[in-house]
Amino acid sequence: MKFETVTFVRIYLTEADKTLKDLLRCLHDEARVRGVTVFRAVSGFGRSGTVHSSSLLDLSLDLPVSVEFFDSPEKIAALLPQLEDKFEAGHIVHWHAQMNA
Repeated sequence: MKFETVTFVRIYLTEADKTLKDLLRCLHDEARVRGVTVFRAVSGFGRSGTVHSSSLLDLSLDLPVSVEFFDSPEKIAALLPQLEDKFEAGHIVHWHAQMNA
């Protein structure tokens, strides 16, 4: 089986974050990355320590969300500086992976 190296990026947000729609538009329309998935978490917290969680009593839509996408290392390397300007430190992680080709 043949494999190629790709770079994965994960960005941590919450549902209430106003940048989610703009990020998805950018990844789809402008950057045209190969794949994007948005995961909605049940619970989570970040640097602030504020726990965002779902419960029957809490109907707010501020759950943790992670946006994960991948493409060639070269394309991601060109895209990362643009994303770093839009998100606080600690919200973007990336790593190399092998994808079957």
